[in-house]
Amino acid sequence: MTAFKGNRVVHEFTQTNPAAPEKVFPLLCPVREADWLPGWNYRLIYSDSGVAELGCVFTTPNPPGSAVPDRASAETTWIVTDYDPTAFRIHYLWIDPGHIITELRIQLARSGADGTRTHIRYRYTALSPEGNSDLDQLQREVV
Repeated sequence: MTAFKGNRVVHEFTQTNPAAPEKVFPLLCPVREADWLPGWNYRLIYSDSGVAELGCVFTTPNPPGSAVPDRASAETTWIVTDYDPTAFRIHYLWIDPGHIITELRIQLARSGADGTRTHIRYRYTALSPEGNSDLDQLQREVV
């Protein structure tokens, strides 16, 4: 038994998008992300439909130059844990093994005739001392 205790950081914010939720929601997908995020890189592991859906699994490369040795060659694994296109809601869980686990919740709401209010909530939990250090840095960058 170790004395390690993971730190937790929560970030929430709301943004406004200049398009209706019906147009924004499909872009919250590992495949469609490339339509609006330059340099997006993913590897689709599982999806019956070929796009985001409940249980969809994919990976993304970890950023080079991270604080943890050899993480640049590792991948972060994502799974869609809640998917409701009629309610414009999607939740992801992603794991950077031995480092950080993150819950990402996105809820869209209509804003005016052709706009979307997007509420985004990240909840990060460190899985190691290195993860705690990265969360400390993340907290400082946001403040």
